[in-house]
Amino acid sequence: MTNLPLPRFVSMKAAEGNVRRGPSLTHRIDWVFKRRGMPLEITAEYGHWRRVRDRDGAGGWVHYTLLSGARTVLIENDMTQVFTRPDTRAPVSAAFELGVIARLGECNTDWCKVTAGGYRGWARKDQLWGVAPDELRE
Repeated sequence: MTNLPLPRFVSMKAAEGNVRRGPSLTHRIDWVFKRRGMPLEITAEYGHWRRVRDRDGAGGWVHYTLLSGARTVLIENDMTQVFTRPDTRAPVSAAFELGVIARLGECNTDWCKVTAGGYRGWARKDQLWGVAPDELRE
């Protein structure tokens, strides 16, 4: 056990990872996650295994070596505007498509700094999956 808080967000380190019905190699593989960097929420731990779920609530048990503490988020709305400052009156630096995986930076109460495809800026937290509504990051 890690004694880290549950639930918590992580990302997929491997290009693909088996998702199992239970926390061991003897459990059946239910499906395979195939997006490196995809944000996942850990909901339980058992030894070296983590029970995770994705944006759609699909999940199961994966080995901890497939996961990374590097934080990413999924863009929830098509053409989500990313601003140069955490302010809707600031210039727009980019618009991210639905389903884009972005690296997560600092977050205040309502905004998070995100980076994807060479673009960076601030997006409203309620347009992102992979960060808790009350989460603050420096």
